[in-house]
Amino acid sequence: MAGESDREPTGDQLLKVLSALGNPHRMRIVAALCEKRNYVSALAREIGMGRPLLHMHLKLLEGAGLVVGTSEVAADGKTMKYFEVAPFLYELTPEAVHRAASTLTEKSAKEEAK
Repeated sequence: MAGESDREPTGDQLLKVLSALGNPHRMRIVAALCEKRNYVSALAREIGMGRPLLHMHLKLLEGAGLVVGTSEVAADGKTMKYFEVAPFLYELTPEAVHRAASTLTEKSAKEEAK
């Protein structure tokens, strides 16, 4: 994970990333943003998705730290929100999952029943 030194993700962080990437629409959004940064309307047209749905997916990707959005003022004075892929690298091995699982803060169904 660039920007976070060599620190491994916590279990909660790893779940957030895997959940964000566990949707084909969000994978396509990341793929499109790998090509170039883009503003919401153009990205929606490019991938064939409505802006409200795209905003929801972008919010989840941004929350997982996979994309970054910045607002910019165009020459005509209109504010546009651009998105780009944030540098990230996750090594997914059984050992990494084991280490991440030990840091989960979510309670298991057994613990919640107590």
